Amino acid sequence: AQTTVDGVEGVQSLVGQHLGYSDWVTITQEQVDQFAEATGDHQWIHVDVERAKDSPFGGTIAHGFLTLSLIPVFAQQIFDLQFGDAKLNYGCDSVRFTNPVPVGSRVRATATFEGVKQLEKGVQITTKYVVEIEGVERPALVAQQITLVLG
Repeated sequence: AQTTVDGVEGVQSLVGQHLGYSDWVTITQEQVDQFAEATGDHQWIHVDVERAKDSPFGGTIAHGFLTLSLIPVFAQQIFDLQFGDAKLNYGCDSVRFTNPVPVGSRVRATATFEGVKQLEKGVQITTKYVVEIEGVERPALVAQQITLVLG
């Protein structure tokens, strides 16, 4: 169930607490191919299904940045910030691609607020996301993402 967050005080009260899980998402070859088209990253390990069968991964893998790009979708499923006029992606303090995501596998995210800072124009929230691969102990991705909530 999605965590509802009311105001800055709500974020502050949840710092350090696990906020929940997103839904599972299956990573498809079509999605990987579309990401390759959108970004120009056509490295064979992502798009050459036949060649990738002989790779150490046994098949194609998702781009790390594709996995990272799913965070906004995951975030909407995990929590709902019930304040502010605009929510802007300000960037990441850190991103680590800790395990490849094989095409056909399912991934989901967990989220934890790590910090909140009051600014002149709004609030800066740092959220830690861990993207898990179904059935695999080591996560695919660990990222600290910063959101600016204006107004």
